[in-house]
Amino acid sequence: MSSGTDCYSRALISVPLPIYSAWCSSHGLLPCCVLRVALQSLPPSAAAQRTERPGPAQTSGCLTLNEARVISRMGSAMDPSGGAYLHLGAVMSPVGTARVLQLAFGCTTFSLVAHRGGFAGVQGTFCMASWGFCFALSVLIVAFEFTKLHGCLRLSWGNFTAAFAMLATLLSATAAVIYPLYFTRLECPPEPAGCTARNFRLAASVFAGLLFLAYAAEVALTRARPGQVASYMATISGLLKIVQAFVACIIFGALVYDSRYGRYMATQWCVAVYSLCFLATVAVVVLSVLGHTGGLGCPFDRLVVVYTFLAVLLYLSAAVIWPVFCFDPKYGEPARPLHCPQGSCPWDSQLVVAIFTYVNLLLYIVDLAYSQRIRFVPTL
Repeated sequence: MSSGTDCYSRALISVPLPIYSAWCSSHGLLPCCVLRVALQSLPPSAAAQRTERPGPAQTSGCLTLNEARVISRMGSAMDPSGGAYLHLGAVMSPVGTARVLQLAFGCTTFSLVAHRGGFAGVQGTFCMASWGFCFALSVLIVAFEFTKLHGCLRLSWGNFTAAFAMLATLLSATAAVIYPLYFTRLECPPEPAGCTARNFRLAASVFAGLLFLAYAAEVALTRARPGQVASYMATISGLLKIVQAFVACIIFGALVYDSRYGRYMATQWCVAVYSLCFLATVAVVVLSVLGHTGGLGCPFDRLVVVYTFLAVLLYLSAAVIWPVFCFDPKYGEPARPLHCPQGSCPWDSQLVVAIFTYVNLLLYIVDLAYSQRIRFVPTL
């Protein structure tokens, strides 16, 4: 028997019967269903021996080999053999449990503040925006994991979830510090808020801390271990990229808050350093999440190491230049001016920029050290 006949019979047998019958009925090929039932009633070896490829006189009543292959592909796509459609591990595994707790704590925190706790100003808006953003994306991640639809997305799911978990950890940690600092007091506020608002704010502060712990637990559970093959964003180097970008955002916030960086070309160079390194870091994260690291024309891990080394040099120059032109008596104020109002003093913004410049410099140095120990796997 020819190989073409064998392929044809196997193609017919591989199509699920309901799909095959519906296709035959819509195309007026019901006689082929009889052939299909007969083939399924025989052992595979006997079916392969007794099925003959239809000749020219039979093609009007039965399928050709190409048609059988098309239907076979349809059946495979519509009736996958990968097991259950719902992935219970998305909510029952340790990582899944952490994500369920994130949803519970995030919804509770957001509801407590929105209902009676209250918020105001830039600080309160930032906290509510952080909790809302983290909760919305956590819902999507759990839903996609539970229904296995994340395979339909054109991105690297492992990199995306690892990057988001790290970003959510930073956002929730910041909100867990800011909200109690600005809104929570042990004494009751005046009416009409009264002690009820105080109690809601205390409860929201507690759940905000629990939310941070839930996201930190996911980062700890999904972080790549030595010798383990994992997504790049799950490695120490990948997680540090998120922290570096977050610290750069803090620097930008201080810069725009009356830091007077435009007085000297040297301080403008520092701003250019912060911007360039931030954009490059975001580009690395985006390329990893989208899974486009393999089309750069050079090894991605080597490119990241070179960029990190350049970022260390650039931040080193900013770490020297910024304090000199802001706190040296020749160019700026070595101490906080007495007449400077609290909360709107340029010296405070300059100090914040200087501190987080050294923080980011340290992060890039640690990143460079860890980058020497990993090898990038572009398919994860």
